[in-house]
Amino acid sequence: MPALTVGFDLDMTLVDSRPGIAAAYRALTARTGVPVDADLAVSRLGPPLRTEIAHWFPPEQVESAVQMYRELYPAYAITPTVPLPGARAAIDAIRARGGRVLVVTSKIGRLARLHLDHLGLTVDELAGDLFAEEKATALREHGATHYVGDHVADMVAARAAGVPGIGVATGPCSADELRAAGAEVVLDDLTGFPAALDGMIQLALEQ
Repeated sequence: MPALTVGFDLDMTLVDSRPGIAAAYRALTARTGVPVDADLAVSRLGPPLRTEIAHWFPPEQVESAVQMYRELYPAYAITPTVPLPGARAAIDAIRARGGRVLVVTSKIGRLARLHLDHLGLTVDELAGDLFAEEKATALREHGATHYVGDHVADMVAARAAGVPGIGVATGPCSADELRAAGAEVVLDDLTGFPAALDGMIQLALEQ
């Protein structure tokens, strides 16, 4: 078997960033005068930032709004973000089994790194600004053996990378949606991850 290397999505997989992201959107509204429904925006986290910004700003203003949001982000979004249940234990479980930990996220890398550093979540590799099939490139590059995410696009990424997808129903997608998108295992949250990982490893050894 290849060495255990588990990739994770970030937002709503490892961390609950909804309060901080909502605060950043409200700051963006205050700065630009363009109303953004922050609660609606954080209810559908997963796709790239530009996708969400395009719901609220005219096309010619999207890039400047993205840049402004990212400038505001460190001051508003980092401190309110907390680890999701089981996140630390999931990372520890991989280390205890001699494995490596990746984060592959649609968030740009420097902002994702701020979250990880602030929360003391240590990972071996971080790849940002990737979504759906794009994430498969990083998963293959770093030798991922599994990918964990809360969005159907994460299951698409796992399938494109040729690795098992593990869904967690902590984000905008239901357990049924994650299964339909190809998740091999679906968990309510990461508290069930260590046992699920052991089961998947044992099954692979038996095949």
